[in-house]
Amino acid sequence: MKTILNAIAVATILIATPALAGPKASANADSSVDLRQFQTFGWANPIGTDQNGYQSILSQNLKASTQRQLEARGLRYDETDPQLLVNFNARLDDKMKVSTTPTPTMAMGVGYGRGYYGYRGGMYGTYPMYQDQTTVSQYKEGTLNIDIVDTARKQLVWEAVVSDTITQKKRDNMQKTVDDYMKAAFKKFPIPLPK
Repeated sequence: MKTILNAIAVATILIATPALAGPKASANADSSVDLRQFQTFGWANPIGTDQNGYQSILSQNLKASTQRQLEARGLRYDETDPQLLVNFNARLDDKMKVSTTPTPTMAMGVGYGRGYYGYRGGMYGTYPMYQDQTTVSQYKEGTLNIDIVDTARKQLVWEAVVSDTITQKKRDNMQKTVDDYMKAAFKKFPIPLPK
């Protein structure tokens, strides 16, 4: 009985805690473009995560992490005449997760104190029965968009969307959080890391 209760408690925690999953990434590429033909990249101006005419700390972190990812794949940063432009957008949304799990209870039957249909009346217990327990948890979800644009054609050639639950710990260590997002996104980039 105790083992069943422990298993249900662990399952409830796993279902109710979306932060355990880590960042989820999806990507889309223009299949008519071979990204290996490009050698340089730069930044869109202004970057979508900049605010009120100045560069945000988030933008600085995004640029540093993206630069590491692209340079590791053989591209070179070019401030004056890049072949590719990189842009970002980020959102933070309030989310709610509702989950229902069966929870064992000791049924007392109809009429409190009278037992199961009135005949057990406190003489002995019943087998555990199950009731649905609904758990509601609130959390913040961060979504990051990464756009890579062919400068000459002014056309999007690759995009990635990464989403994850944002905890206070992730906010306090923003550079690591951004690095984790970028690793998840660039795993889907058409140019892999060299081996």
